[in-house]
Amino acid sequence: MQIQACQAGAPEWFATQVRVGREHSCARHLRMRGYEVFLPCFLQNRRWSDRVKTIHRALFAGYVFCRVSSETVAKIVTTPGVVRIVGDGRRAVPVPADEIAAVQRIVDAGLAVEPWPFLQTGQCVRIGVGPLRGTEGVVVESRNSQRVVVSISLLRRSVAVEVDAEWVRVQ
Repeated sequence: MQIQACQAGAPEWFATQVRVGREHSCARHLRMRGYEVFLPCFLQNRRWSDRVKTIHRALFAGYVFCRVSSETVAKIVTTPGVVRIVGDGRRAVPVPADEIAAVQRIVDAGLAVEPWPFLQTGQCVRIGVGPLRGTEGVVVESRNSQRVVVSISLLRRSVAVEVDAEWVRVQ
């Protein structure tokens, strides 16, 4: 992984580790403090003894993305529920903007999305048409359909989105 220095004061996306199950609460607190927050979610059916309810779950359990400048990133940890800013042990490391943009396109497209194990090998593709045009990922077969897996390498986590075979172009 190559880490590049950013321009002083330019806001970047940082992965904020939060308590699992408290992602929505932490995102709300961060927004109230004036930070730009990205909390990608998916719908999941949860069964209770008397009913089934569809709930919004965090796509990356235990993480919220926050866009801030590198000078102010340390202030985020004072937010209730925030555990730490993901980094290399010495400093906070920003998430590559293209990885965040790919996940944002997937969430905005409104397609079926779910968490997926992180993959390092496989067929790399770029989606050529449709609402995810320009998104890069890895093709996998699941439940008799094709999915494109997009990864956040810093977190070693991935998401999968179901796509039409005609959308995919091999790189």
